[in-house]
Amino acid sequence: MEALEPEFAQAAAAWAERLHLRSGGEAEFALQLGRAGLQFVELSPHAAGPVRADFLAGPVAHRRLFGGGSGQMIARAVGIQPGIRPHVLDATAGLGRDAFVLARLGCALTLIERQPLIAALLEDALQRALADHEVATIVARMHLVCDNAIDLMRVWEGEAPQVIYLDPMFPQRDKSALVKKEMRLFRSLAGDDDDAPALLEAALDLATNRVVVKRPRKAPAIAGEKPAYALEGKSSRFDIYPKKSLKTKAG
Repeated sequence: MEALEPEFAQAAAAWAERLHLRSGGEAEFALQLGRAGLQFVELSPHAAGPVRADFLAGPVAHRRLFGGGSGQMIARAVGIQPGIRPHVLDATAGLGRDAFVLARLGCALTLIERQPLIAALLEDALQRALADHEVATIVARMHLVCDNAIDLMRVWEGEAPQVIYLDPMFPQRDKSALVKKEMRLFRSLAGDDDDAPALLEAALDLATNRVVVKRPRKAPAIAGEKPAYALEGKSSRFDIYPKKSLKTKAG
């Protein structure tokens, strides 16, 4: 863990203590804190740039401004309709991009991320976004938990989520293919989601209305119960596992 400017040294030290990280020495990767927020970087000479979660700039901000409304495929997948904004549990939160889209459309979300460093990137982004008046009302609908989603769903307390959204990391079978920098970096932290079948099973047991699984377009469905149908786009698809219909509050 390192501070990119001296004024961030104290905050960086607090993150390091919380995440049990050391400062300095030989390392392949680093967690850095600076004016742009918390970021995860590979330290090799030919490494790509840093990875950070950010709801104020970049692709997420562009999608907020120009990405469309409830006609988006992800919105249709989770069941957003006039008068229906389900409570969604995003059990594989990552950098929170899909969750932010759903929060912008009015859904309340619980986000679970089991890898502490990835959860730290997301927490930092949420804190920075709460200070921005344009997006504060959106991220206020997003509640982050750092935990193992399978374990948490199996002992869930309180009202069950209507929709559970899963986007497990897909194993990279072609070792020669170029992988997006954040996928490559995240695999160094979390590996592949080999327990995706158990994740799906726990989600199906907990969700009251449906489970939605995001997959690469040509990838097989997660082993286990088969989806009832899928929404397919150019590069990805959403496998839908319905349990009962979503209804308006009046219904």
